[in-house]
Amino acid sequence: MHRFRTALAALLVLAPAAASAQAPQLRPDQVEFRGIYKELVETNTTLSAGSCTEAAAKMGARLKAAGYPDSDLTYFADPKHPKDGGLVAVLHGSDPKARSLLLLGHIDVVEAHREDWTRDPFVLVEEDGYFFGRGTSDMKSIDAVWVDTMIRLKKAPKPPRGTLKMALTCGEESDGAFNGADWLAKNRSDLVRADFGLNEGGGGRLDDQGRRETLAVQVGEKAYQDYRLTVTNPGGHSSRPRPDNAIYQLAEALLKVRGHVFPMKLNDTTRAALAPRAERADAPGQALKRFLANPQDIEAAKLAAADPSINAVLHTNCVATLLSAGHAPNALPQRATANVNCRIFPGESVEQTRQVLVGVIADPAVKVEATDPNKPLAVPPPLDPRVIGPMKAIAAKHFPGVPLVPSMAAGASDAVYFGQIHMPIYGVPGIMGDPDGNGVHGLNERLRVRSLYEGRDYLFDLVKTYVGES
Repeated sequence: MHRFRTALAALLVLAPAAASAQAPQLRPDQVEFRGIYKELVETNTTLSAGSCTEAAAKMGARLKAAGYPDSDLTYFADPKHPKDGGLVAVLHGSDPKARSLLLLGHIDVVEAHREDWTRDPFVLVEEDGYFFGRGTSDMKSIDAVWVDTMIRLKKAPKPPRGTLKMALTCGEESDGAFNGADWLAKNRSDLVRADFGLNEGGGGRLDDQGRRETLAVQVGEKAYQDYRLTVTNPGGHSSRPRPDNAIYQLAEALLKVRGHVFPMKLNDTTRAALAPRAERADAPGQALKRFLANPQDIEAAKLAAADPSINAVLHTNCVATLLSAGHAPNALPQRATANVNCRIFPGESVEQTRQVLVGVIADPAVKVEATDPNKPLAVPPPLDPRVIGPMKAIAAKHFPGVPLVPSMAAGASDAVYFGQIHMPIYGVPGIMGDPDGNGVHGLNERLRVRSLYEGRDYLFDLVKTYVGES
């Protein structure tokens, strides 16, 4: 996800069953699954040095070995971005009238440099009850589950009733890559069209002792948008300073952005998902309780926002993420630029947010541009009982006593592109993460071993339920 992904699931507390830090004894089917996961993690799919095309080919080879004919495997790529390719696989159902399902997953990952990590980010390391490596959590864990599910159902004595599709795509983690999900929705919707789809963005949360707290299904997300701030200047010799230094002007603009707080808001999804968090006795929890009772109590909202996870979903957030300035150490800067990354609350537009930034900065010398103003906004999927009902029923079997709640992701996902073809995409529950975010987009990314295997079992049962066992 472009983003450090934070679903509202990461906020909530109610707490039964413990999750041990030790990996369980593997079943034979889990051994095969682990091989898929390992191959995905150890295939570098960063924009700078990796290849999604290679990862897609490896997964395609596994599917073909499981019995998929070439006609049911479609590889795709943009000639201008040959390493950003993807794969669509189809398992045809026995009943044309049964509902169809798409399993969606991005296989690209955020950059990771060996010198910064404790372990090689592109070697799957199992240590102290965790898998370590780039993509172990975001989101090659789910990708591996999807590939594994496609293989297991293909090997079953009979096909499922409903058609099952899988799309592994690139470009979710960087605007500089070819986005396969967007391309498929616009150009080959026939390949991915289904009654609904499952994607990342839901999951669940463990407490700091590894105990299960909550499960979440993502039914909405903020809009992702980058804004480029630019200050230009004639420059000159550094021995002749001038007051309108481009770096200083840009720095002052960024400090104003830092100081601005967008209005606090609630919608039906965030209100429902925040309610359990408001039952905690800590200061943010009690402030949140007051805000939920009275949405006009802005002071309570500000106190609640001291918890970064609450703050992430209470309103639009904008933060500086990149800086570039100057052309020589002995010259006044002629240009200074910054990237401000915004996660926009549903109902607010890209242009409205740009106008807010312009007003906050209040300096005509600072140009504010949306880098991708035409990117579609997320369309929240309905809380369809035919989709949510099985999630809850199967969760009761795999995670007894753990509540499942709707969530709005603070980050962004490729689900946004499927609104263009009016196809609902849900962020699946099942794989539970730690409260600190598991190093997603940061150093030493990891995922609990037990969380992965338990989540795999849950998701396999869920997919079987949707498409109907043979």
